[in-house]
Amino acid sequence: MRHSRILRDGALYHVCARIAGKELLLEEASTKRLFMETVARARRKYDFRIENFTVMGNHVHILIRPGEGASLSKIMQWILGVFAMKLNRLYGRWGHVWGDRFMSWVVDGFRALVDLFTYIDANPVRAGLAAYPREWTASALAHRRRSLRDVVGPLGPALASLFPGHAVALLDGPE
Repeated sequence: MRHSRILRDGALYHVCARIAGKELLLEEASTKRLFMETVARARRKYDFRIENFTVMGNHVHILIRPGEGASLSKIMQWILGVFAMKLNRLYGRWGHVWGDRFMSWVVDGFRALVDLFTYIDANPVRAGLAAYPREWTASALAHRRRSLRDVVGPLGPALASLFPGHAVALLDGPE
C-alpha cells in the first residue's frame, strides 16, 4: 500500500529516484547530461528551484523547492517521465526506467538542511567514484563552480553563507 506523500507549500524537499533493478542506466556521461537537460527544460516549464543535486549511476538526489502553488508531484512526474521516454528512444529500449515512484522527504530545520546539502555533495565520494565532491561533474557543485545556470541558480543568502559559492565542501582537498 502506498503511503501519502507529505506536501507543504513553500517546503524544501529531498527527492531520490532510483533506476529499476538498480541498473546503471545513468552511468554514462551522455546519459547524465540527458537527465540534466531534462531538468533544465522542466525549469522553463515549471516554477521550482534546485538547491542541490547529484546524478549517480543508478539514482539521483535532488534538493528541490517548488514555487508557490507548484506541485512537487507534477514537476517530478514530468522530469522522470520525459527523461524515461528520451532514454528509451535513444537506446531503443522500452518499458520502465524508474524502479518505483520517487521518494521525497520534507527538509525540516537548519541542521537537516546542512546535513542533506553535505550528503548530496559527498555521495560520489562515499561511492568511491570521486576523490572530492568537486570532481563529480553531474552535480550542482560542479555546475556552480563552472557558472552553469541551466539546472541550478545561485544559492540564496543563507546557503551561500554556509557553502560560499558552493565551491568549498567538507570533503574538498587542495585545488
